[in-house]
Amino acid sequence: MAIAFSAHERILQEIESTDTACVGPTLRSVYDDQPNAHKRFMEKLDARIRNHDREIEKMCNFHHQGFVDAITELLKVRADAEKLMVSVTAQTEEVIRCRVQQRNMATTVEKLHLCIPGKTQPIGSSYYAALKTMEQLENIYIPRVSQYRFCQIMAETLPKLREEIKEVSMSDLKDFLESIRKHSDKIGETAMRQVRVRGEGSSQSQASGSFTAPDEVLTAHDLVDFSPVYRCLHIYTVLGDRETFENYYRKQRKKQARLVLQPQSNMHETVEGYRKYFNQIVGFFVVEDHILHATQGLVTRVFTEELWNMALSKIIAVLRTHSSYCNDPDLVLELKNLIVIFADTLQGYGFQVNRLFDLLFEIRDQYNETLLKKWAVVFREIFELDNYSPIPVENEDEYKSVVGRFPFHDAEIEKQPFPKKLPMSQSVPQIYIQVKEFIYASLKFSESLHRSSTEVDDMLRKSTNLLLTRTLSGCLHNLIRKPHIGLTELVQIIINTTHLEQACKYLEEFITNITNVSPETVHTTRLYGLSTFKDARHAAEGEIYTKLNQKIDEFIQLADYEWGMAESDGRASGYLMDLINFLRSTFQVFTHLPGKVAQTACMSACKHLATSLMQMLLDTELKQISMGAIQQFNLDVIQCELFASSEPVPGFQGDTLQLAFIDLRQLLDLFMVWDWSTYLADYGQPTCKYLRVNPSTALALLEKMKDTSKKNNLFSQFRKNDRDKQKLIETVVKQLRSLVNGMSQHS
Repeated sequence: MAIAFSAHERILQEIESTDTACVGPTLRSVYDDQPNAHKRFMEKLDARIRNHDREIEKMCNFHHQGFVDAITELLKVRADAEKLMVSVTAQTEEVIRCRVQQRNMATTVEKLHLCIPGKTQPIGSSYYAALKTMEQLENIYIPRVSQYRFCQIMAETLPKLREEIKEVSMSDLKDFLESIRKHSDKIGETAMRQVRVRGEGSSQSQASGSFTAPDEVLTAHDLVDFSPVYRCLHIYTVLGDRETFENYYRKQRKKQARLVLQPQSNMHETVEGYRKYFNQIVGFFVVEDHILHATQGLVTRVFTEELWNMALSKIIAVLRTHSSYCNDPDLVLELKNLIVIFADTLQGYGFQVNRLFDLLFEIRDQYNETLLKKWAVVFREIFELDNYSPIPVENEDEYKSVVGRFPFHDAEIEKQPFPKKLPMSQSVPQIYIQVKEFIYASLKFSESLHRSSTEVDDMLRKSTNLLLTRTLSGCLHNLIRKPHIGLTELVQIIINTTHLEQACKYLEEFITNITNVSPETVHTTRLYGLSTFKDARHAAEGEIYTKLNQKIDEFIQLADYEWGMAESDGRASGYLMDLINFLRSTFQVFTHLPGKVAQTACMSACKHLATSLMQMLLDTELKQISMGAIQQFNLDVIQCELFASSEPVPGFQGDTLQLAFIDLRQLLDLFMVWDWSTYLADYGQPTCKYLRVNPSTALALLEKMKDTSKKNNLFSQFRKNDRDKQKLIETVVKQLRSLVNGMSQHS
């Protein structure tokens, strides 16, 4: 029984605690037990139920009042809940309605934006799409829904949008124009550099027989974004206002062209100034050429050519003015190179540049002028540093060094042993070298001018002629007249010019060689060296005569005659002997001169000496001359005659040189012998003994002696001889006066 009881308890606990799905097996175990077991189990179950009922009843009794209160409160809330339910339901319907409206509005806005993209797209770059959409709206969509008010508003808004698009695109264009003005320099620099590189590559390939590809070719399109121009042009074209845009663009570019063509005031001072000027101009026209080919009519060939012709006139005027300020040949040469590249660059873009090459010929003359000024300084420095002595050569190497720089050939000198001297001074090879350097410098400008070799040869000869006939000739004449250039230097200058003249034929060959022109085909001017050096030589010869006379005058000024002396010293005056010694040594130097030059100089010196001595006797300040002074003077003239007869310079025939003193000799003989009767009797005869004595000269000297007789011989009246002599003087004076008066009346 005990066992059955515990089994029923277990089954009840399982029923109370097990999931309802598992109750079946538990209940089945009741019936599987002993007979009548289920009856006992039912009793046990009823007892358990009654037990639980009692517990429930106790619990209900305990909580009954609270439950009643809760039910009461719940009934009150029910009424409020029903009211809230009604309110929430109403508001939910309102929210749903608003959400539907909001969604519809968003959809409408989205569709409107799709319909009118022009409102937002111009801020970006889809101007074309915006204009296309507006066109579709106007022509297709709006007419379909034109009854709605918003469609009318849209239709009114579209023209305004178009104007906005025009304004925005025009603003972009203005920014582009401002940008292109700033970038013109870079565009032009790139274009000119590529032309220069191609030129260098071409010259290298010609020299080496191979070709090196130049740098990658960049175009204006690579350096500049042209889209604002294309965009604006397209928009104005679509809107039917292309002409307005074209006029505006051309007008603005003309303004910019004038600004670009205006040079800096100091442009001529540096090559960079010229380079920037050219870069800007090239950049401007490269852009215009690109616009011409890329826009189909925004600019025309006629427009660009008119613009270029206007620019070209301005450019030529500017360059003509600024190049004239420049005194530096190197800068002018760099300018020439820039102009050539500038012209070649623009010619590559189809612009006519012939006038630029014509201008280069003008600038070439300016270049030559600057070269002439530069070489004038070079020549002056060479002349100033010359020692005007024959070049000494100690050995064969020194000899070859000189003849390697200057074409000198002399068989006699070549035979002489070392050390020896070459006849010219050191300035001769230096001048020759500098003339060749000038020719090279002049050639540099003629290169790249697209001229034939014959024309270049002719230009070189003309510029070299100017160097010789104007610059070198001027320097030589200035040198000859310098106070410190003495007789020795003048002699050397004459020798130098002779050798330079002979070297001119080698300069002719030099020009022919560097221009590669066949001598047979040359029909150009010869070098004027012959006349240049002949003229310089004549000037030097004249200066020799002048300086020689000046030296004679310096000695004459040292003369200190005692004009009242009773007797002569018995020997020639010291000043005169010094003068003759000077003349002897000077004429020894003259042996290097051409014969006629030395003879002319010697004859000129003797004539000037004779004239100076005669003027000394006849000086109006000299009032009295004694016979002793005449005798002393005669001794000096005798020394002059001895010098003349000693053949100081070879080549005189007979007594030709002595004849320089014939007037003095006859005058002194007349007074020394006192041969007045012969003079007066034979006067006027072609064979008379004193043919060279002029009556007025004799009278002037005789009156000086008459005064001396009166003053110095106080007791002359007591001496018969003196009295007789005085009477004779008086008689001769009267007769001479008669002759002089007769001559004046006859004349």
